Amino acid sequence: MRTTDTIAAIATPMSESGIGIVRLSGEDAIEIADKIFRGRRPLKEEKTYTIHYGHVVEDGEVIDEVLVMLIRAPKSFTGEDTVEFDCHGGVLVVQRVLEALLRAGANLAEPGEFTKRAFLNGKMDLAQAEAVIDIIEAKNTYALQSGMRQLRGSLTEKISNLRAKILEEIAFIEAALDDPEHYSLEHYPKTLKKKLAPWIEEINVLIRSYTDGVVMKEGIDTVILGRPNAGKSSLLNLLAKKERAIVTDIAGTTRDTLTEHIKMAGISLNITDTAGIRQSEDVVEQIGVSKAKLAAEDADLVLCVLDGLEELSEDDREILQSIQNKKAIVLVNKSDKETVLHLDKVREHTAHKVIAFSAKEGTGSKEMEDAIKEMFYHGKINFNDQVYVTNIRHKECLEEAKDSLEMVLQSIAEGQPEDFFSIDLLNAYELLGSITGETMEDDVVNEIFSKFCMGK
Repeated sequence: MRTTDTIAAIATPMSESGIGIVRLSGEDAIEIADKIFRGRRPLKEEKTYTIHYGHVVEDGEVIDEVLVMLIRAPKSFTGEDTVEFDCHGGVLVVQRVLEALLRAGANLAEPGEFTKRAFLNGKMDLAQAEAVIDIIEAKNTYALQSGMRQLRGSLTEKISNLRAKILEEIAFIEAALDDPEHYSLEHYPKTLKKKLAPWIEEINVLIRSYTDGVVMKEGIDTVILGRPNAGKSSLLNLLAKKERAIVTDIAGTTRDTLTEHIKMAGISLNITDTAGIRQSEDVVEQIGVSKAKLAAEDADLVLCVLDGLEELSEDDREILQSIQNKKAIVLVNKSDKETVLHLDKVREHTAHKVIAFSAKEGTGSKEMEDAIKEMFYHGKINFNDQVYVTNIRHKECLEEAKDSLEMVLQSIAEGQPEDFFSIDLLNAYELLGSITGETMEDDVVNEIFSKFCMGK
């Protein structure tokens, strides 16, 4: 990677807005900025953490009226001299400012290159860098708070403390093997065994947090399932608080899946409305039914909608049978009218929660919300200040590190020599270090930062 070049990129979305920001970072950032910026005096004469009014000028043409922020190394995001141009928020304006900087000597930044430089310059570790993505992509307050805690180093602190304990044992074993006269290993296996149990439990707590962490970060993948005209699309519109799906009295209006991200009392749901499930000779409808069934198989939660104005049909019974091993809630819809389908009758065919519901009036929404909280949040949403693992890479590293520590326990039980302990302890130490980037191959680091957006 280029670590000495000065890089530039647009740091805001390419759309019309109040302002657009062009970011410049590197040892020549101030010199390059001065080539196109005309203010009261050159930026090289200004102090750090200052903002300056002026114009971007190239070949005598004024491109834009701007405010320029100057942050000198090392106390910037990247650890390098950084200049940010706050431009008018037109797409063409920021593009022309960027092009002027590139002609003045800057190189176009790669995706995530600013954050990558922050990592390489020791401004943050890899777990903190990955938290930047979590903050950008946060879908709810809890995910944002979790990302901010990780950015502030909450996960890093736990990992670093654990690595320090493991390193201490590795150092002791190596010293004892090199100098047995001064370091005794006679009772060491028993001592190490006592230390390993709480370390493994620390890792297990982090691994277990992943399930809740992913739900918090990504939301609950939810599929609405039911026969045609049962009210599935009406339910989607109710939850989305807008007419997201077409609703008619004609059965089978929905032929494909529709997905909407919603928040319901702090719960993030990624809701997919599906085609009505029934026997059909229509080829297009059959494809829609197949997609609906596949979506339900992959879902975290199924909202099964039954038509309360009709008795339970064979299609209904097949649907209930298909979701018996899923987390699901059964909604007997159209309770605002005189229903003929009784809840007790439905309960004869399912062990899932059955709720009288009206997608038209919202009746039963609170009961459905409480049922979701019970399934996924043990009755109430309480994402506290504990550290949540939300990254699959972190989880896999933790699992492998735990396996290595358990191998040490196995070696102790088998009476293996102490140098066997050291091998697995070192492996656990390095695996934990890969979470924070202290022991990480360059190609893996490059892959992580390639997922960032331009200008970040």
